[in-house]
Amino acid sequence: MTMTLEQVAQAMVAPGRGILAADESSGTIKKRFDSIKTESTADSRRDYREMLFRSNDAMKNYISGVILYDETLRQKAKDGTPLAKIISDAGSLPGIKVDAGTKPLQFSPGEVITEGLDKLPERVKEYVALGAKFAKWRAVIDIGAGIPSYTCIKANSHALARYAAICLEGGLVPIVEPEVLMDGAHDIDRCAEVTEWVLKDVFQELYYNRVTLEQIVLKPNMVISGKKSPKQASREEVAEKTVKVLKRTVPAAVPGIAFLSGGQSDEDATAHLHLMNAMGKLPWNLTFSYGRALQAAALKAWSGKPENEAAGAKAFAHRAKMNGLAAAGKWAQGLEKAA
Repeated sequence: MTMTLEQVAQAMVAPGRGILAADESSGTIKKRFDSIKTESTADSRRDYREMLFRSNDAMKNYISGVILYDETLRQKAKDGTPLAKIISDAGSLPGIKVDAGTKPLQFSPGEVITEGLDKLPERVKEYVALGAKFAKWRAVIDIGAGIPSYTCIKANSHALARYAAICLEGGLVPIVEPEVLMDGAHDIDRCAEVTEWVLKDVFQELYYNRVTLEQIVLKPNMVISGKKSPKQASREEVAEKTVKVLKRTVPAAVPGIAFLSGGQSDEDATAHLHLMNAMGKLPWNLTFSYGRALQAAALKAWSGKPENEAAGAKAFAHRAKMNGLAAAGKWAQGLEKAA
């Protein structure tokens, strides 16, 4: 039975399940592999990702969808099964990153614009034929001296909305990802101010581009202190201020919000999500769409060695379970030590 776009969006944010971001570009995955002294080749990338996708307990119970890189969507496992089919057979949805990365934004020093709208309708058609059910596009907003600018927020919001409209017309659910970076020295209140501004602008542009909100998933940053800030907010404050900003900006028509981890530690990303869900009923399902925070422990345990695949899969399954519990408001610190 073919799922409607609304059904796909709802399945992506189903209670207690979240999205694995495995869409690292060739450059990013090379850096990750360098950290474990493993050469990044088409085969090593396939073997690593196949290990994650075949982690049955994690995939069946806690992972609703997997964002893939173009190469991965086209790859086959060692036994010849398309990786997208392994994901589907586990009851999860294959998705695809469709943006072409960031480039410097004209007349806006220190700011970037995400590219990739050219020929996107044709690429969406091809990705649907390859089995993709949803797509992802990431906009990047930095906080610093004099930035972000109105120009940067407006340009990126418009591009996100154009992408979302193109995906919906072509049959893919768009993940709308405006990321306010946590790299700076700003405090949590500055992050809240910028995140509110960005989300208001994004939803305005989605409206102008006739995007049906019931057919999207939002992937925002949490409201959090900058990494270099001398004043680091508590987990409770992060949860409280994030929910406050979301209530001010995200219409209830959106089926769910799948947070990015954005450089948080594994446990912080889990704890923040849990605390938000433990607050009680919210207008949307709150879940995760983590990359590094789901994969770091698995990557280290695997370390590029075939004999470590079971250990890598176990580490991934643990983090998937912890985040699945957090998405249901049922995580506890003590469960981490039980691993």
